[in-house]
Amino acid sequence: MKVLLVGSGGREHALAWAIAASPLTERLWCAPGNPGIAREATCVPIGATEIAALVAFARENAVDLVVPGPEAPLVAGLADACAAAGIACFGPTAAAARLEGSKAFMKEICAAAAVPTAPSATFSDPEAAKAHVRAAGAPIVVKADGLAAGKGVVVAATVAEAEAAIDALMTARIHGEAGATVVIEECLIGAEISFFALCDGTHAVPFGAAQDHKRAGEGDTGPNTGGMGAYSPPPAFTPALERQVMQSVVRPTLAEMARRGAPFRGVLFCGLMLTDAGPRVLEFNVRLGDPECQVLMLRLMSDIVPAMQAACDGVLDRFAVRFLPDAAIAVVLAARGYPGTPRTGGEIRGLDRAAAVPNVQVFHAGTRAENGRILAAGGRVLTVCATGTTLAEARASAYAAVDAIDWPDGFCRRDIGWRALGR
Repeated sequence: MKVLLVGSGGREHALAWAIAASPLTERLWCAPGNPGIAREATCVPIGATEIAALVAFARENAVDLVVPGPEAPLVAGLADACAAAGIACFGPTAAAARLEGSKAFMKEICAAAAVPTAPSATFSDPEAAKAHVRAAGAPIVVKADGLAAGKGVVVAATVAEAEAAIDALMTARIHGEAGATVVIEECLIGAEISFFALCDGTHAVPFGAAQDHKRAGEGDTGPNTGGMGAYSPPPAFTPALERQVMQSVVRPTLAEMARRGAPFRGVLFCGLMLTDAGPRVLEFNVRLGDPECQVLMLRLMSDIVPAMQAACDGVLDRFAVRFLPDAAIAVVLAARGYPGTPRTGGEIRGLDRAAAVPNVQVFHAGTRAENGRILAAGGRVLTVCATGTTLAEARASAYAAVDAIDWPDGFCRRDIGWRALGR
């Protein structure tokens, strides 16, 4: 098969690594890719949201399968454009991608499908939003309705903090039109889990779980980010809980989307809080997570290409996905200043030393190549991953690889996996 992967981050590097390993893959391109992905695929200079150009490239090169990595091209209608051109696309239509593109729509679907989630209210007027916060009290969660690259959520410890978040999102528009509407919801307490399901519009199969680390600082402190690390499998997410989530969350959501004429195909990412009352949905995403994808690809035993094709063909009821029992961990190396303005342009040395650590894979995200050197070119720059028979073993290998990298402008959290390991 000829495959076109769309995106340029660490998630896409991990996908390229897995897709390239499939015996079914005849040719792999990535648009636009990055220097790490270039080792697995031919990179083409087309942006991830240049829908017409992506489809034209796919047609000209007889691409059999388009695999969007990030959410933006899906919300922009890449799957629709591929369908119109007769090209299979592993991802939902724009109508189905609203599950991520609009937090208010996601809440509407949960209510209609009786999917357990936090009580919430939606506002397009900042003063009304602030009045609601004052009446509800804190802690409370303020979310931008639209896409904000994983940075549109504020867990406010005080009413003042919530009001400041409303001002930043709705008045200052720090995330543009994504913050024109906000969803304000009850702050749930528990363990946060990322659970994934492959979907074909009607059927769904589990596709692994991970625990992300969203805060920039150790001990889950500091601002929210796109993710500073992850590990899989999370001990708190038992097989019984997986069955419960498939029954109470995934299947009702698929049924409701189909009822509305927008069947969901691709990966449904369920952001869950494991509360004392049971799993509650925090959010839906319509693609694999980053850095969750990286740890899932390291554990995946099944060939990912036929799994994606089965989702496109509507035959997931005949498919099963298997994962290694080993633990996998991902440590994100970010540029100083992230999640604000990152310090870019610095040279990154020691990548070969890091990759030589046993059981380690280094995935590129915000990098660029210049005159044989690798330079930082984004906020989250590398994801250093490792596997082990235990999580502690995997973590030791990952941090050994981190320590082999020479990049003064970078930083990482040193406590990835702390909830499972107790430190």
